[in-house]
Amino acid sequence: MKKGEIGEGIIQKVEFPNKCIVLTEDGEKVIVKNGVAGQRVRFSIQKKRNGKCEGRLLEVLEKSPLEMEKTACEHFGSCGGCTYQNLNYEQQIRLKESQVKEMLLAVVKAPDHTWFEGIKPSPLPFGYRNKMEFSFGDEYKDGPLALGMHRRGSFYDIVTVDHCVITDEDYNQILKTTCAYFSNEQVSYFKKNSHIGYLRHLLVRKAAKTGEILIDLITTTQSCGTKSEPELLEGFQKTLLQLQLKGNIVGILHTKNDSVADAVKNEGTEILYGQEYFYEELLGLKFKISTFSFFQTNSLGAEVLYKTVREYLKTPEDGKAGVIYDLYSGTGTIAQMMAPAAKKVIGVEIVEEAVQAARENAKLNGLDNCEFIAGDVLKVLETINERPDMIILDPPREGVHPKALKKILDYGVDRMVYISCKPTSLVRDLEVMQECGYCVVRGGCVDLFPGTYHVETICLLSRIK
Repeated sequence: MKKGEIGEGIIQKVEFPNKCIVLTEDGEKVIVKNGVAGQRVRFSIQKKRNGKCEGRLLEVLEKSPLEMEKTACEHFGSCGGCTYQNLNYEQQIRLKESQVKEMLLAVVKAPDHTWFEGIKPSPLPFGYRNKMEFSFGDEYKDGPLALGMHRRGSFYDIVTVDHCVITDEDYNQILKTTCAYFSNEQVSYFKKNSHIGYLRHLLVRKAAKTGEILIDLITTTQSCGTKSEPELLEGFQKTLLQLQLKGNIVGILHTKNDSVADAVKNEGTEILYGQEYFYEELLGLKFKISTFSFFQTNSLGAEVLYKTVREYLKTPEDGKAGVIYDLYSGTGTIAQMMAPAAKKVIGVEIVEEAVQAARENAKLNGLDNCEFIAGDVLKVLETINERPDMIILDPPREGVHPKALKKILDYGVDRMVYISCKPTSLVRDLEVMQECGYCVVRGGCVDLFPGTYHVETICLLSRIK
């Protein structure tokens, strides 16, 4: 097939991440996205290189036997946020488990497959998210104001996802109210081409345990229309506070962002109402979370993940585990989960704000054996005097830097836990770790992202004596 050509075929298999292998009637294989095994699809060829074809899915001609008659979310297909709302949850986790297992078995050197323990589902398949970043725009060129997620396959169009199923009803109410308010006030949104406009994003965070809600409106510093900005924002605040929500709004913020990049960036935040943080609880510990702090987006799923970490390391209850390194520690949630069982936990994180939050949360929870250091793992390791007895790795999506991984392996600890939100990065690093004298003794997945193709993978590695 040639670039630009239209073809048809059946999806034979879906590989991580969202990589659908289509087999045409002529026996050619084409890679597309956003499909399900068993679907008959029409596609257009976008790229052909070294005999491999990549295409864009145009239409599903016949449903897969795996699909539900009716999708779980009315926005599925138009919204680009979810991939698998046309599959029931059992099918979703079965697919993710098979994808991760296939990748790991290809590299893990073990005499059998008993080390792989499958996948642990999210306690909530719907309404699980504790954070959403919505974008302002329009659903079509020069259309009415929209607020929600990018349309699938589009950089410009926005779908107003006011019935999203991975959030609870409070999010949907806040979204609809915000969109209606600024639409009535005839306020413009920031256009990506001309870089003109006021409204950019709406960030909403809600704690699963405490029900506390934090709302942040992100705008440019340009003109906001006929009203003055203070008057407009005061009306916005009052409108939100009149909502009858299940949760409790503890803070309404306004963040300025004049960057041309289509991302939430903090160039100054003011408090319109309440406070700039909220509290969440995980496994009996309390965490203070600010607007831009990293925190797992699925609170109940995070509890499953952290319980698994504790189980893998088999730490005692009397604080005899020695020194534990929590590398890429974020806001220190894992470090604080491990602290009661350790002599000391040392967390290293490059984001200064996250480190400050980790220190505050450790103090909040009465944990005096946690130390959090701001800096790059590669450089910070050279400055720590205490050698670790165990190491926990929870790196960003690209995995551990090769030079940092070598330093980590040189400690020669008996046990390490590696947590990954991108299994392909984990697979790459596991090959190096095995070459350096470690073996995988336990492994599996925890689904923190129902409806999407994302999944957390966790492996326990032991040093070969």
